[in-house]
Amino acid sequence: MRVENSQIAYTFPGQGSQSVGMGRQLAEAYPSAYDTFKESDEILGMHLTKLAWEGPADELNDTVNTQPALFVHSIAVLRVLEDLAPGVKPAFVAGHSMGELSALVAAGCLAFIDGLHLVRTRGVLMKQAGELSPGGMAAILGLEIDEVDRICTSSSAPGEPVQIANDNCPGQVVISGAAKALERAMSLASQAGAKRVIPLAVSIAAHSPLMEQAQELFSQAVMRAPLSDPEVPIIGNVTARPLRTVTDIQSDLQAQLNSRVRWTESIQYLIASGVEVFLEIGNGSVLTGLLKRISKDAVGIPVGTPEDITKILTS
Repeated sequence: MRVENSQIAYTFPGQGSQSVGMGRQLAEAYPSAYDTFKESDEILGMHLTKLAWEGPADELNDTVNTQPALFVHSIAVLRVLEDLAPGVKPAFVAGHSMGELSALVAAGCLAFIDGLHLVRTRGVLMKQAGELSPGGMAAILGLEIDEVDRICTSSSAPGEPVQIANDNCPGQVVISGAAKALERAMSLASQAGAKRVIPLAVSIAAHSPLMEQAQELFSQAVMRAPLSDPEVPIIGNVTARPLRTVTDIQSDLQAQLNSRVRWTESIQYLIASGVEVFLEIGNGSVLTGLLKRISKDAVGIPVGTPEDITKILTS
């Protein structure tokens, strides 16, 4: 299958796809990627490049650093593709959680500098929310999403919410919420026959009601951001449907931090819309792995290294 002649969607990874060394080989091979990383250092007034390329891992894994590092790597890849493969154009773009902000840049409705500031703000606010309202997250493997929904409902109590945070793919759901409610939900999931119940090494309850304060402040930042209508449709996390106007984008982002990431539905919508090839723009191959669980027929291609770029140029 020739990538250039296929209906393509660009997908952008979110938190959890980071790794020390991310983007370094790409920057060494392509000047536009190198310039993107160095530009980010100047914009943020910090050594984000050194942190992404050299670590330490615990500092890179801090939410306030993880999110901008992933964003910068994705945009570096995007710029290399635009330079070397101008014939490759997406019909849609989508991003998983924080990756939605990378998708906004790819869709031409947010400048890199403004997107980077918004991503950094998002990370800072989410970390602060985790400190004010501690919680946690857990992956539930092997249960239907409706069953996980019921478990979350029965495990929640006043002041102790838990809900589905990420519908990643059939059989892989992440839940998020207050510690006690999370413990009850994990226990019930095990009793219900989940193949695995895995507590995640995070101290924030992303995509849950515990992000309410962060969402309120992030919504204000979204309204200040200089957005324009996208050149290609963005599939929103909250609606799993195309965002075609600034108002659509603002509405989706103003509910994103405390709402479910409807990734399975997003990919299903793209497939139903004729997308054949999914290029994962950025670090790692998490989204490509999820794609295989959603559709056996869809083609997923990670694009984050010089080797990946070469494959795209010769495919």
